[in-house]
Amino acid sequence: MNCVEVRELVHRYGGDTVLGGIELQVPRGSIYGFLGPNGAGKTTTLRLLLGLLKKQQGSITLFGQSLDGHRIEILRKVGALIESPSVYDHLTAVENLELLRRVHRCPPRRIQEVLSLVDLADTKGKSARQFSLGMRQRLGIAIALLHGPELLILDEPTNGLDPNGIIEMRALLKRLNREHGITILISSHLLAEVERLVTDVGVISRGVMRFQGPMSELKRRQPRALTLSLRTNDDGKALRILAEQGLGARTDDGRLVLPRSSDGEVAAVNRCLVSQGLEVYELSAGGNDLEANFMELIEARP
Repeated sequence: MNCVEVRELVHRYGGDTVLGGIELQVPRGSIYGFLGPNGAGKTTTLRLLLGLLKKQQGSITLFGQSLDGHRIEILRKVGALIESPSVYDHLTAVENLELLRRVHRCPPRRIQEVLSLVDLADTKGKSARQFSLGMRQRLGIAIALLHGPELLILDEPTNGLDPNGIIEMRALLKRLNREHGITILISSHLLAEVERLVTDVGVISRGVMRFQGPMSELKRRQPRALTLSLRTNDDGKALRILAEQGLGARTDDGRLVLPRSSDGEVAAVNRCLVSQGLEVYELSAGGNDLEANFMELIEARP
């Protein structure tokens, strides 16, 4: 059974179509990665799911109920963190949570429970303004968890975090899903991070869903646009030579990457560079198929 069902969802800002009739199905118990470049329509979709934007066209169903007629009932089962968390900087984590505990009418013990879940139980008298960015994000998640939701919706929760903060966030989300049975819908533009975290994925670009299914299925999908990755003793010179040959090479993480169509093309690139006096240290056909899949999907035209 799906926790979230979206059908033919269309949204426009003025004359611009931000969502062009997308379909979205989030399986219950999954960690669903909503993946796409900035401006693809991810945040707009999440805002529509939460009723923060008025739906223009299509249907939204959560927990088997239409958002149109059961919004309050549905949102009691949903926790969300959209963009940066809204907290009172002069208050401690406990004081921030106490304000919302009264709104949700949760038992007092719930504050310490959620602080323990997000590893903020020892912050004591420290005010929120003294928190690191990672601690603020975890406090935002604690706020979202306060009323015991079944579904957690997070919009780019690792934005701005350092590598250690990203690792801590990933571990937290996996623990919430595995040990507490919370379905998590998380948007991101970071393929590598989503790959390590999610069970299911939806890829959106220019307001159109390009792929949806288990992450394992996306990994198995053979990209049409294969790549060639290489490293030389002078990558700057190699880039100029390849450009003169009409090959659209680019630099990526200390390597040169260019499209390839055949094994013969690989050999031709190697011969061309060696004949120009370059030493080719590494030549790898194929590269990261998952990355190639993703780039092919988001660059495709409707």
